[in-house]
Order: sequence, then C-alpha cells, then structure tokens
Amino acid sequence: MPRRPWYPAVSAGAIAAVAVAEITAGRLTSLTVLVTAAGAVVPLVWRHRRPWLAVCATAAALLNFLFRPELLLSTGLAGVTGLYAAARGRVLPPIVLTACGIAAAVLVNLGHIALGAYDLGGTRPALGADGSLSYFAESLLLACAITATVALADAARSREEYRRERESAQRQLVVMERREAAVAERALIARELHDIVAHAVSVIAVQAETLTYTIPNLSVDARDGFQSIAGSARVSLAELRGLVDILRQEDDAAATSPQPTLEDLTSLLEAHRAVGGMVDLLVTGSRPHTTAAVELAAYRIIQETLTNVRRHAPGAHATCRIDYTPQHIRVHVANTAPASPARPSGSGYGLHGMHERAVLLGGRLDWRPTPDGGFTVTALLPATAPGATVFTPRPG
Repeated sequence: MPRRPWYPAVSAGAIAAVAVAEITAGRLTSLTVLVTAAGAVVPLVWRHRRPWLAVCATAAALLNFLFRPELLLSTGLAGVTGLYAAARGRVLPPIVLTACGIAAAVLVNLGHIALGAYDLGGTRPALGADGSLSYFAESLLLACAITATVALADAARSREEYRRERESAQRQLVVMERREAAVAERALIARELHDIVAHAVSVIAVQAETLTYTIPNLSVDARDGFQSIAGSARVSLAELRGLVDILRQEDDAAATSPQPTLEDLTSLLEAHRAVGGMVDLLVTGSRPHTTAAVELAAYRIIQETLTNVRRHAPGAHATCRIDYTPQHIRVHVANTAPASPARPSGSGYGLHGMHERAVLLGGRLDWRPTPDGGFTVTALLPATAPGATVFTPRPG
C-alpha cells in the first residue's frame, strides 16, 4: 500500500481520539499521564518526513506505560506505530532497534516491579522465589511485540526498495530500447542521405565541372560560375559525408572530422559572394571561450540564413552582425528587399530547424520581415551550452 501524504495525520488523529476517550472514561487528571500521552501521539503526524520523531513517540509511550499503565490501548497503538515508522525509516539498523526496544521493555518491567505495580497472589514473592517469574511476563510480551513490529517494517522497507529497483530497471530498459530505435533510425537516415542526396549533389558537381569543358566559346564569367557551382557541390558533399559519419555512430561521440566554427565564416561569406550575393560582416566585442556546439550552431544559422537570402531574395544585400559578450553570442542577419521577384519554394522548415537548434542550446531565435520588404533573423546563444566541451578559438 503506497504511502499517502494525509495518512500520518489521519492515523495520529485516530489514536488521539482513542486516548481522549480513555482519559475521559478513566477520569485521569495526572499531568504525567497527559504529557506523556501527548508526547506519544503528536509526533506521529510527522513520522514519515522525520522518522526520528517516531522514536520520540515510542519512548513517550513507554514512559506513559511505566508511570501510569492506564491508557493501554492508545499508548500501545502509539508505541507500535512509532516503532514501525522508525524501523521503516531505518533510523537505526533493525537489529540495533530491536535490541534497544527490548532493553527499554525490560527497564519498564523492572520499573513496574520496583513501583509495586504487580501483586499476583496477595503477597508479592521475592525475586528468585516461586512465582516471581510471573512478574517478567510483561518483558516477554513486549519483546515479542517489538521484534514482530520491527520485522514487519523491515520487510515492508525491503519490498519498497525492490519495487523501486524494478521500476528503475524498467525505465533503463525503456531508455535502452529507445536508444536502439534511435540508432536504427539514424542508420536509415544515413543510408538515405548517402544513396539519394549525396548522389544528386555529386551529379551536380560532375555536370558543372564537365560543362566548363564541353560548351564551346564559353565566356570567362560563365566558366567561373560553373566552377563555383562545382566547388559548392564538393563542399556540400564533404559536409554530407561528415553528417553521414555522425549518423552512423552508435554512441554520442563527436565525429572525427572537424565541424565548422565561426573561424570558417570568411570562407562561407566568400562562397556567398562567389555566386552573386552581397554580404557585409560586422563583428563587435571580444570572442569568448565558447563550446563547439555553440560555434557550430552560430555557423549553421548564418549559413541557412544566407541560403534563404539567395533563394527568396535574389539580388538583396545582406548584413551579418556578430556581437560577442562574455555570456552570449548574438547573431543578426538582415537583408534588403530582393532586386527581382523570387519564385516561391520550400516550406519554411529551415527557420524552424534553426529555432530548434538555438533552443536546444538554451538560446532563442526570432525572425520577422522588415517594413521595406527585407527580412531579419536574430539568434541569441549562450557562450557555453550545458554539458558541452569548451571551445578555445585559435589565435588571430
């Protein structure tokens, strides 16, 4: 039966009601009885959150039974409940708690004998005489009750721990199954990328390279354009190979090939200019020590934004601004209105992909059109992503 938050208060209230009934029926006015009864019942309200209070309740119940053994039912319930809570909370090892409980029971029995609480035959025999063993029946009864209570509580604690371990093992099994499914899905994606996308990009590279030699009387600008297309296709192939390597890994280790960082931004901007795009770069602040994941995210956001500029705003002038602070990297890319209308294409997944990449690192990304017909993308990334390896920029 699982523990409920309300159960300690309700059970303590029930025991308190029994104690009040016994006090009223017996017309007890002794201050010792009232104080020890309260000390045995009230701490039981918090016995689950603070198990040591259960030990105090059991001790108060034994004292009440020692001085005035008149509240037998309420003190018995309070003592057993407190001892059970202390054993289940592992305040002390079970063997130690049992030994302490039996020792306390023997002391209470000896106190009753010393106070003359027992007179079994009209005349109390001396200790060691015939009939004197009857005085110690109380110790035997209390010892059996204490041992049984501790054993039951320890068994309940063991069952609870076993249930938790089983649930933990089940959760780990589910995680392993999900991880294996993710690995299989990544392998499937890697095969699709290799068989379809990489093949198509390689065809583009070969065709662009071939056209520079097969078309007669090709102008210098056209030849340079075909060479630029072939170069961009080869760069895309290299990145696809790196992505396929990452997807085919069965663990979360980083790929062996280096990932692009903001240090490679110059070549990215040059590639954008080589296909006719116009872009300016503005950097403010000192570049902080950041992580490889943040560097890669900032690079990919700029790359995707410039790709969108070429597709949706041909002839537009783009401005890339990077603001470095010790805590954040702010990337702002804005473009003017397109020089010529662009044919609608795509479904806008690139912006959502950039947003997800920023959110995974603890940052954010916003985009909106400008009143003059342009578009802006702004990303704010933390300098260090949680759990990532710090990336130290190369000098210069």
